[in-house]
Amino acid sequence: MTLPADALFQSDVPGFPRRQGKVRDVYDLGDRLVIVATDRISAFDWVMPTPIPGKGKLLTAMTRFWFDWLQVPHHVLSLEIAELPEAFQRQREALEGRTMLVKKTTVIPFECVARGYLAGSGWKEYRTSRTVCGLPLPEGLLEAEVLPDAIFTPATKAETGHDENVSYEVMAAAVGTETARELRDRTLRIYRRAAAHALERGIILADTKFEWGRLPSGELILIDEVLTPDSSRYWPKETYQPGQSPPSYDKQFLRDWLETTGWDKSSPPPVLPEDVVARTRAKYQEALERLTR
Repeated sequence: MTLPADALFQSDVPGFPRRQGKVRDVYDLGDRLVIVATDRISAFDWVMPTPIPGKGKLLTAMTRFWFDWLQVPHHVLSLEIAELPEAFQRQREALEGRTMLVKKTTVIPFECVARGYLAGSGWKEYRTSRTVCGLPLPEGLLEAEVLPDAIFTPATKAETGHDENVSYEVMAAAVGTETARELRDRTLRIYRRAAAHALERGIILADTKFEWGRLPSGELILIDEVLTPDSSRYWPKETYQPGQSPPSYDKQFLRDWLETTGWDKSSPPPVLPEDVVARTRAKYQEALERLTR
């Protein structure tokens, strides 16, 4: 398929060490980092061969909105290309709208997950043990049902493959009791605020994961993307019904399509058809418009 000119599968800025994640290219400037949100998309632990044009810009715009709205300490210094080194400015057309200059931190080696609804890996665990990450929950809950109260369920940060859910006690043993308590309390506080805002705009924020880093001063700050469809489970309120897996504003549509292709998930994934690309992008676009209006 022919991709629109603004699709960026990967960036290439010479002169700076680059580390690539599934979606982001991270450049090391010494005391700071530059994060470029590409248009790559992953599913089932594979990066698809076809990008979703403009996806990186949509993720960056949503992250910017939430950082501004939340007013919590975070790592973003600037989203202006003019404030980056000359090598980045020479690629303004490709990098504009998808690039963040951020503070460098010591990253906390756990995903901090807040869940307000019973879905995903939490639902899978609940069906067998009536727990989520070891936390006991009431009997009789349905898939996608709202929990009595939001819960904190940390996970290890996997370089490849799936993150692995762990108990709060495991995280506390690794980072210390005081740090674990602060991470849990701040994660849940932000989740509740964001979920209330989303609900006012007709969207359910079922769960989300945050990443935190520590500055040389010792302060914990929010890092990476925040409350995007790549890191959160968003459902349209108007079609929500407990007892079934709701449609979502993330890449579930892509996952569902891949399940119909016969792909074995152990060999390179198929090229995405134009309609799958367009409909996936539309879901990200709708989420941004509804949450930020």
